[in-house]
Amino acid sequence: MPGRGSPGKRQMRYDDGDEAPLQQAAYRAARVWRSDLRTALVFLTRVPLRAARPEGDTPSLGRAVRAFPIVGALIGLFAGIVYAIAAGIGLPDIVAAVLAVGAGAMITGALHEDGLADMADGFGGGSTRERKLAIMRDSRIGAYGVITLVVVLAAKVGAISDLGGTGLAIAAMVAAAGVSRAAMPAVMLWLDPARDDGLAADAGRPPSAHVWTGLAMAAVLAVGLLTWSGLVAFLIAGIGTVAVAWLAERQVGGHTGDVLGGVQQFSEVLFLLTLAAIR
Repeated sequence: MPGRGSPGKRQMRYDDGDEAPLQQAAYRAARVWRSDLRTALVFLTRVPLRAARPEGDTPSLGRAVRAFPIVGALIGLFAGIVYAIAAGIGLPDIVAAVLAVGAGAMITGALHEDGLADMADGFGGGSTRERKLAIMRDSRIGAYGVITLVVVLAAKVGAISDLGGTGLAIAAMVAAAGVSRAAMPAVMLWLDPARDDGLAADAGRPPSAHVWTGLAMAAVLAVGLLTWSGLVAFLIAGIGTVAVAWLAERQVGGHTGDVLGGVQQFSEVLFLLTLAAIR
């Protein structure tokens, strides 16, 4: 039997002491991730939650961007369930798609759709940078906004209804919603805010590590659910994100909350249209 000072007893004490900090670190990391998920849910949806924080930690939107694809996937899943119920009771695919797109807008409070319409009005109706930003801040919707919103929503409905099969439609909506929410933090990182105040300025530039974490999660989600077609759709959505970011830089010198909404909507519809074209 080993004595009090034997190597066996000392090794046991070392292992026990080493295990506790690892468990505490894992527990702490899990709590921080849960806090980030709640913060992202509060920011991106109308789910009635308050941003909770672990003891000694302050909720940060910049850190919570890594959870955006998770929240997006949940939004897509909600829309997919609505689609499945509608298709299951015998409604036409196009009607089920309309209800699914409406459900996705409902759970977010049409946050991104409103941003898309304001961005279209500003970019299309303003002659100067200042005028474009003023139009985007106006809550009223104009002709450019209406036309852009109708075209994008109709394209989503058409793409979803054309996929064929409830399972594929649900997977497509989950992946598209997750990927498009990961695109927004990328634009927040790569472009400066166009205003000194407002949502974009208040949120600030997120840490690059968290942005890349979100993008990696979105890529895994797309490929895991849709294999090679998900990868192609992910890349096309990325090209669309770069295009909108470039346009925003040219039009207003950076991003705003409305631009981020436009990024989400364009990347989502491009993802769905790509799937409909290649499946």
